[in-house]
Amino acid sequence: MSADLPEYYFRVRENGAAVFRVDTENRQRRIEMDQIAVINIRNGEVKAQGAHALSDADRDAIDDWMRARSDLLERRAVDDILRAVDHLNLTTQWAQSRATPEQLEEVTDTLLLAMHDLRGVLVRKKADRLTKS
Repeated sequence: MSADLPEYYFRVRENGAAVFRVDTENRQRRIEMDQIAVINIRNGEVKAQGAHALSDADRDAIDDWMRARSDLLERRAVDDILRAVDHLNLTTQWAQSRATPEQLEEVTDTLLLAMHDLRGVLVRKKADRLTKS
């Protein structure tokens, strides 16, 4: 099993990750994880932990992970939006076919305000794109 383990482990946090170096080359052949850095994915900041100095290999692995993580988060964001479109369609079907008057009263104002806000942002962004091209 130890041959299959990566050299680094990234424990995902809300704004990035804690980076650990994985070590199995010890007397007891136990898995040891030493934290070497903390990453803030939003601003690209990498802080070495304690007195640890990051090697070029450490930095390369961290940079590779940050690029891959940013790409994954971007793909997830688009997927989340496409799921929201599906939910809007399901909500429309629910409102048209199954919702009671009481249920509609409970959600109508909130939905209308959210859709109005979204429409305004989308129209403004579309106009910006059209005027730039």
